[in-house]
Amino acid sequence: MDVIRTIKDKARARRRRVVLPEPTEERVLRAARQTTDEGFAQCLLLGEADAIKKKARECGLSLDGMDLVDLRSDPARNSYVDRFVEVRKGRGMTRSQAEKTLEDPLYYAVMMVDAQVADAEVAGATRSTPEVLRPALQVLRTEKGISKVSGAFLMVSPNKSLGSDGVAIFADCAVNPWLTPHELAEVAISSARTLRRLLGIEPRVAMLSFSTKGSAQHEHVDRIVEATQIAREMEPSLKIDGELQVDAALVESVGAKKAPGSAVAGKANVLIFPSLDAGNTGYKLAQRYGDCEAIGPILQGIARPVNDLSRGATVADIVGTIAVAAVQACRDLA
Repeated sequence: MDVIRTIKDKARARRRRVVLPEPTEERVLRAARQTTDEGFAQCLLLGEADAIKKKARECGLSLDGMDLVDLRSDPARNSYVDRFVEVRKGRGMTRSQAEKTLEDPLYYAVMMVDAQVADAEVAGATRSTPEVLRPALQVLRTEKGISKVSGAFLMVSPNKSLGSDGVAIFADCAVNPWLTPHELAEVAISSARTLRRLLGIEPRVAMLSFSTKGSAQHEHVDRIVEATQIAREMEPSLKIDGELQVDAALVESVGAKKAPGSAVAGKANVLIFPSLDAGNTGYKLAQRYGDCEAIGPILQGIARPVNDLSRGATVADIVGTIAVAAVQACRDLA
């Protein structure tokens, strides 16, 4: 499966509007040009229009087909200020404070998503993950029934016997150092939705541990068992099992021995790690030792799509993230 092409094709069918609040960064501008040329999303370039045009000239890039939103003169600015005051009134937000805060393009971009002027935001090429997440959580908050934002990677293995034709979701690999059983259950549900939404693949979720079905006794194992049960109660139709070791989750012969009768063991395509230590280490080992392609991080659990970029992201990385965000914005695919 050509994963990125599949995601782009889904995005192209709906062509959502993605706001990019760092358009004077050359990589972002080149990614916007490629996205526009491929036609899978409408790019909204947010910033100072003159500076964006100047950067485009320096890079030899046309801005045809893209929308420029100048946050200094945007007619919608006052309505965004009013809305931000309303959202943050519990924190004592004044209008003058709101006006100052919305000078930051990351906050302004989130207000555009909140107002549905944009369907999604992609940022982080020049800003840190906390800077990207903070406005999103203050304004957009989380999806119904989800209390924690998490970070997933779409992993594509050359070994097509793993996951679904080599494809799997790994989470949480980017955001939360430690999660309660209930929060782990939420990450499982969010990750299943991500796989279904992006690729139309039916999720089979493995809750990972160093134990499989009672092979070890420990409070950390109990936590995974509890999380699995909570996830089943939250979404009874979800195929989920745990606790499972990685080999029992992924290798059919091992799963049959260690967890006979499981609908997930040996066939998992969503792997939920017990901690950020495990998740971050696991995806990087798969990437480096297993020659897997890692697409992400994909932020999940936010009420409307906001995706974070690595500050070392390439143009291809940014293009891929724009495509992911555009498909995440298609809520009918959930």
